[in-house]
Amino acid sequence: MKKVLSINSGSSSLKISLFAMPSEQRLAKIMVDYSNETNQLVTITLPNHELIAQHYTGKITPVELALDLLKKHQIITTSQEITAIGHRIVAGGELFQHSTKITPEVIQKLESISELAPLHNPANIAGILDAELLLPNCPQIAVFDTSFHTDLPPENFLYALPLEYYRKYKVRKYGAHGTSHRFVAQQAAKMLKLPLSKLKLITLHLGSGASVTAIKNGKSFDTSMGFSPLTGLMMSTRCGDVDPSALVYLLKHHAFSNMDECMKVLNQHSGLLGVSEVSRDMREIERESTRNPQAELAIKMFVKRICDYIGAYWLELGGADALVFTGGIGENDNHVRELICERLNCLGIKFESIQNQYHDSPFDFATADSQAHLLVIPTDEELMIARDTYELTSTKQSFSKSAVNY
Repeated sequence: MKKVLSINSGSSSLKISLFAMPSEQRLAKIMVDYSNETNQLVTITLPNHELIAQHYTGKITPVELALDLLKKHQIITTSQEITAIGHRIVAGGELFQHSTKITPEVIQKLESISELAPLHNPANIAGILDAELLLPNCPQIAVFDTSFHTDLPPENFLYALPLEYYRKYKVRKYGAHGTSHRFVAQQAAKMLKLPLSKLKLITLHLGSGASVTAIKNGKSFDTSMGFSPLTGLMMSTRCGDVDPSALVYLLKHHAFSNMDECMKVLNQHSGLLGVSEVSRDMREIERESTRNPQAELAIKMFVKRICDYIGAYWLELGGADALVFTGGIGENDNHVRELICERLNCLGIKFESIQNQYHDSPFDFATADSQAHLLVIPTDEELMIARDTYELTSTKQSFSKSAVNY
C-alpha cells in the first residue's frame, strides 16, 4: 500500500486528500474555503465520515496545515508515510500535455507559462515548493487541467488571428478543468453502462470557476475556456467571454490605469460578483434574488451563457447522450439545474422536478422520453490526481507530447 497525497488548488478553495493506493481508499479529506479571506474555514473528513470544522487565520502553509491535521487525527504518524504527492496544475500549455514527474526543469517551465493561469499556476507552484521543503525526498507529480483538451481539432483550438501568432507565441485555446471533465465522463459511462468511446457527452463543471466541454468518443472535442481560464462562461468573479474592443475602449477611457488593473478586474471583480454587486457566492445571490434585481439578473446571465454553450456543443456533436452536472453549483444547486433545463426544452430535454430536488448523488433526473440523460455526478479531481500520481511513481514514467505543427 502507498499513501498518496493529492493537492487540488482551486480559485476559491483548496482540497487535499490522502489515498491508500492502489485500493483508492480515501483516508482523509481536507478542505480550506477561501470565500472569507479573513476567516478561512477548514474542514477535515475522516474515514468514518466524521466531519470536523475549524477556522484558520494563521500563517501556516496549506501543505503544512494538511500534515499537521493528518498527524493530529492519527491518519499518519510521520510525514515519511506519504510516498508521493500529486498536484493539480491548471495550465500546462503545449509544454505539458500529460501528467509528469516534477523536476527543477519542470518547475522552471511552469514558471515560464504562469501567465496562462495567473490566478492558479503561481499558487500551484508555491504548493510544489512548499511540499518539496517539507518532504524533500517525496516524488511529486504534476497533473494538468489542460491535458484532457490536447486532442481538440485545430478548427476548435485555433483563434482566427494571423496563424503566425500560434506558431510564434502558441496563442490558442487550452481549456481547463480537464481533470474534472475527465473524471465525470468516466463515471457517466459507468452509470449508463456504455463504453466511454461510444458516448457523446456535454459536461458542465459549474463552480467558482465554470466551464462546459463537448466530449466525443471519450475525448475532449471542444471546451468553453480558452487561452486562459478567464474566457467562456460567466463565473464567480471572472467575466467569461467579452468583446476585446470593449476592453480597448475602457483602457482608452482610463477605466483601468494599466493592463494589470484591467486583468485584476476581469479575474477578480467581474462575473457574478461584478453584476450582482452582492457576492461571488451563488447561494447568497439566490437568497437576495427575490428582492434585488441585480442578483436576479446575475443568475439569468449565468444560466443564459451556459445554455449558449450547450446549444453550440449539441450542434457540434449532433446531439448528446447525456448532460453531466458537476462542481459546487452543478452538484448542489437544483434551482440552477432546473433553470438551465427549462431553456433546453426545444432540444427535447425533459426532467423530473422532484427527482432533481431530492436525491443522493450520483443520479439521473431526466424523464424516460428525454433526448438526453441529465446526470448529476460529484467530481473527484483528487482521485484522478492520485491515480495519475500512483501510476507514474509506480512505473517511473512521464510523458510528453509534441505540439501540433501548422
